Amino acid sequence: MVARLQQCLVLGGLLVAIAWASIWWSRSPLVAVLSLIALTCTHTTVLAIEFVASYRINGRDPLARARVPQCIRAWLAESWLAPRVFCWYQPFHSRAVPDHLPANGRRGVVLVHGFLCNRGFWSPWLRELRADDRAFVAVDLEPVFGSIDHYAQTIDDAILRVTAATSLPPMLICHSMGGLAARAWLRDADPTRVHRIVTIGTPHRGTWLARFGRTVNGRQMRVGGDWMQKIEGERASTRQVSFTCWYSNCDNIVFPTSNATLPGADNRLADGRAHVEMAFDSRLRRETLALLAR
Repeated sequence: MVARLQQCLVLGGLLVAIAWASIWWSRSPLVAVLSLIALTCTHTTVLAIEFVASYRINGRDPLARARVPQCIRAWLAESWLAPRVFCWYQPFHSRAVPDHLPANGRRGVVLVHGFLCNRGFWSPWLRELRADDRAFVAVDLEPVFGSIDHYAQTIDDAILRVTAATSLPPMLICHSMGGLAARAWLRDADPTRVHRIVTIGTPHRGTWLARFGRTVNGRQMRVGGDWMQKIEGERASTRQVSFTCWYSNCDNIVFPTSNATLPGADNRLADGRAHVEMAFDSRLRRETLALLAR
């Protein structure tokens, strides 16, 4: 569903841009060009607002706030990367690398994306895992705007598939809301069925931005909300599994910064990286995949 939705948005946006430019070109080429520039800069403006909010809110967080130059660099990086993810990988490339389940006795991976994403988000990871002949399943969380609790069965099915192929508990790698979905799965699951859970920019204690959420899963990520309080009360389940939590002081979606960490977990700073950018950072990917050998 996410792929179709984003395909419609991308193609619809292109048609609108072409139509607008065609109408105005004969009247005023300058207006046509400036309009196209303004259209392409819309997402950078939204990102800038997010980074400003993150910087201000993080001033009250116990973890050190990023420096302004770091935030600017992260904003530019996210402005470049986000269109590739949301306008290409996810809408048009989500099935380019299918799930891979070799029976080679090596530990496999289950990849769980975040809000408004699909398995295409993991494209660089999937290519690397496939080249290494490592078993993996990348899930699509449906319904897109449903309860996070509903994603537990999808994760369970993926774990079963990887385990059946490798005879080993897989490692879960989760981005953003995907980490909360993994915790929802863990609530009623046997923790020995997974080797480790790695979260990347997951709002373990909610995120300030979720106050603007209107979908079911968006509201569930509100700081201090009913769903977050419930899963916080069930934190004992997280102590039964090894967690590695990547967090960033420049996360433009999940803030305050400390909300992406868990007490007692292997919390690792992706210094100066934006929310989507974290999952595309080569060092983060390398260190995460190295955990398969532990």
